[in-house]
Amino acid sequence: MELLLAIALVGMLMVGLNTFIFSMGELWGRNTDQRLFDRHVRSVTRFLDGELRAAALPPAVRTGQTAIAPQEVRPSGTGTDNLLTFELPEGSRVLVWPTQPLPEVVCSLQMRDRQGLFLLWHSRLEMRFEDQSPRETLLSPFVTAMTYDYYDADMKRWTTENSLRRDPASRGYLAPQRLRLKFTYGTLTKTTVITLPIAQQGLPNF
Repeated sequence: MELLLAIALVGMLMVGLNTFIFSMGELWGRNTDQRLFDRHVRSVTRFLDGELRAAALPPAVRTGQTAIAPQEVRPSGTGTDNLLTFELPEGSRVLVWPTQPLPEVVCSLQMRDRQGLFLLWHSRLEMRFEDQSPRETLLSPFVTAMTYDYYDADMKRWTTENSLRRDPASRGYLAPQRLRLKFTYGTLTKTTVITLPIAQQGLPNF
């Protein structure tokens, strides 16, 4: 009797344990897409914020100088385009070189409809830097919009624009103060804001 009772108790315990495990697995898997999407958004935003901060570090950039500015770029297979451009003196870990990695890497951000956010890059030390299109690295296929925040000091307000703002004085383009990225996956949507850094005197505070 004691043996039968022990077997029955162990059986009931195993049934309860299995029910608990399957229930937790169902709850955990129910929000998998949301968790993975949020992790992707944080990773891409954190990486891009870190690269932009690295581009604003002295002595590569003088104090008060804008490290990220619009420049005319010629992507592969298309005409020229004005893109936010910055330089990484030490390169970046996500850049896959065909041979030995080079420093002084010039990078540009390009948003492509239905393709995502791309990082265009090549080194100033390459022999065909001036006439060869930059290489391309897909940062995220889920970025569906990239907009630009400009601060009006006179009106003391922010304005978000879908394209880079033109400079009436130079006929070029003005660098924004912030960059907005919209991520979309199915019904999931999230927008992140990245402040574009300016080189500061002394050691960085990050």
